[in-house]
Amino acid sequence: MLEQEEVMTRLNVTMVGEGNPRFVFLHGLFGRGRNLMRIAQGLSGLGASALYDLPNHGDSDWTDDFSYADTVATVVDDIIDRFGAHPRLVLAGHSFGGKVAMLAALSEPSVFAGLAVMDIAPSNSAQVSGFGVFLDAMRSLDLSTVTSKADADARLAEQIPQPPVRQFLLTNLRDRDGWQWQPNLDLIDRSLADIADWPITAGPSFPGPTAWIVGQQSAYYRPEDIRLMQQYFPLVRTVEIPAAGHWVHSDNPEAVISALAQLSAASPR
Repeated sequence: MLEQEEVMTRLNVTMVGEGNPRFVFLHGLFGRGRNLMRIAQGLSGLGASALYDLPNHGDSDWTDDFSYADTVATVVDDIIDRFGAHPRLVLAGHSFGGKVAMLAALSEPSVFAGLAVMDIAPSNSAQVSGFGVFLDAMRSLDLSTVTSKADADARLAEQIPQPPVRQFLLTNLRDRDGWQWQPNLDLIDRSLADIADWPITAGPSFPGPTAWIVGQQSAYYRPEDIRLMQQYFPLVRTVEIPAAGHWVHSDNPEAVISALAQLSAASPR
C-alpha cells in the first residue's frame, strides 16, 4: 500500500483527562496538538485524549523528507508503543491530520475502534488549499526584526487579511533566543504538492464506524466526495457542522464535541 523507510522520529504528545486513553487527535498543517485542546477537554468524561504534534510541527522532531508513508508509520508506531497493540482508540484528524488519520486507520485497523475525519477527503486538495499563501507569508517575515507577536501579526496582515487565520499561524511563533517558527517551513514548502495529494488509489477499507465531520461553509467540503469516503470507509456518516468553515473545531467546538461523543458511543471498546 504505502512504502516506508525506517525512521526514528520523536513525537511530542500532550495528554488531556484521566482514565484509559480513548481519543487520539492529529492536527492540520501548520498546527499543533494543543489546537484541539478544547475538544479534548469537552470529551474528558469519556476518557483521556492524546494530542499529537505531528512530525515537523510543534515540539516534535523535524525530518529531512516528507512522505505520508513515513508520517503514518511514525504515528502508528508511537501509538502502539504508548497504548499497546490493540488499544481500541477513536482516532480523529483535521485536514492534513485527517489524511494521516485515514491512512493510519487503513493500515492498522485493529488499533482503532472508530475514525473521525475533519473537513478533508481522500482526494487531492490542492485546488481549494490556501496554504501556499500562508507559507509564503510566514517565510517572507523577517524574524530578525520582529519585536513581538503583535508586530508579527501586523506584518502578516498585509498578505493574510483574516485575523483568525493569523492567530492560528502565530501559535507556531516562539521566542527562543530570537523568534522562530516551529513548523519545518522549508520542508513543507518543498512538499506542499505531496501533502495536498492522496497517496493511494485503491486498497483495503476500514471496518469501523467513521464520522466525516465537515464545515457547511468550508471550501474543502464537496458533497460528492462522500463516494470516495464510502470506498475506504463503508460505515461513514456525514456530520455537517453549521456556522463552520475549514477549522470546524474552532468555529463550532460544541458541535464537534457532540459528533465525537456520538462516534465514541458507536465505537467498540
